[in-house]
Amino acid sequence: MSEPLWRHALGRELRRRRHARGETLHATAGRAGVSPQYLSEVERGRKEPSSEMIAAVAGALGTDLAALTRGVADGLATAPRVRGPQCAYALAA
Repeated sequence: MSEPLWRHALGRELRRRRHARGETLHATAGRAGVSPQYLSEVERGRKEPSSEMIAAVAGALGTDLAALTRGVADGLATAPRVRGPQCAYALAA
C-alpha cells in the first residue's frame, strides 16, 4: 500500500478551504501574489510549492501554517491507501 503524496493532500486542503470561503482562484491567487494558473496547479497536486508559497496562500485564505498543516494531516489520516507505486520515481527493490 502506498501513502498519498503530500502535494496532493495539500492541494485538496487548499481547494477545500478556498471553496469554504466561496472564493475564486483569481481572488485567492491575487491576495497570495501568485498566478491563478499556478494556484490551480498546486490545488491539483501538479506543483510542489515552496514553504514561502504555501505560507502566502495560507495567509490569503485567512489561516496560518499550523492550521493548514493540521488540515492536511487530518486529510492524510483518512485518505484511502492505494496498491502499487503512486509515482514514476518509485525505487525498485
